[in-house]
Amino acid sequence: MSTVLSPVGVFDSGLGGLTVVRAMMDLLPEQPLIYFGDTGRFPYGPKPAHEVLKYSLQITDLLIERGASMIVVACNSATAAALEQIQERVDVPVIGVIDPGVRSALKATESGRVGVVGTVGTIRSGAYQRAGSRIAPDLDLVCAACPGFVEFVESGEIDSDQVYVLAERLLAPIVQARVDTLVLGCTHYPLLARTITDVVGRDVVLVSSAEETAFEVRTHLQQQSAVAPSGPRMARASAPRHTFLTSGDTQLFQTLGERFCGPEVALVEAWQW
Repeated sequence: MSTVLSPVGVFDSGLGGLTVVRAMMDLLPEQPLIYFGDTGRFPYGPKPAHEVLKYSLQITDLLIERGASMIVVACNSATAAALEQIQERVDVPVIGVIDPGVRSALKATESGRVGVVGTVGTIRSGAYQRAGSRIAPDLDLVCAACPGFVEFVESGEIDSDQVYVLAERLLAPIVQARVDTLVLGCTHYPLLARTITDVVGRDVVLVSSAEETAFEVRTHLQQQSAVAPSGPRMARASAPRHTFLTSGDTQLFQTLGERFCGPEVALVEAWQW
């Protein structure tokens, strides 16, 4: 008799959190997931923290109602504004993406000089600086806000000349700081990795929190004895049922979602607040 696994709930302001979903699918191929992309109220980065908190709590409640046994806040802005409040609100494990991002940087850096790029809201919150002080106080963090990056990614314009010109201007403090590692402190930014590398230099290691977050999810599931078996020892009877919801345009979400996550984004449900 097979065990029916409860889904892990994941959310982001838009499509960027699908980079985390992809890492989770690769690490935990039998684990069902439910993803909410709040593209109808995107972007979160420029919004006041209290507004991001309100949206984050609404989405968390929805994911719990849909049976989520864990919440992954796959959005740096939402993690900065709402992680602690969500953890206090629900009785399931809640994981953000900022601490995993710092841990990834700590593993990658040799000089101890680490850059962080993120939305205005994330950088202004000081969340990465606080996480760095707590996890690795010897790290020298240089943070830069990158307004406009997310909008280019969500529109599918990731290789345009305009993106490159914007990146040259916004990443200037990172280049001047001579960091050897750069944290992509927004789940949208991995799709701009080529442009970012061209600007900061190929000797700078780009790290994202996606894989580290997926490992943290697996650890929590193992502690709950709820991790799905995987690998050649188990013959898959059927693919896991992943659910994707968006508050915006479903067709656009599916089209762009396949760039972030792959063909698994086959069916997208519309949601209205």
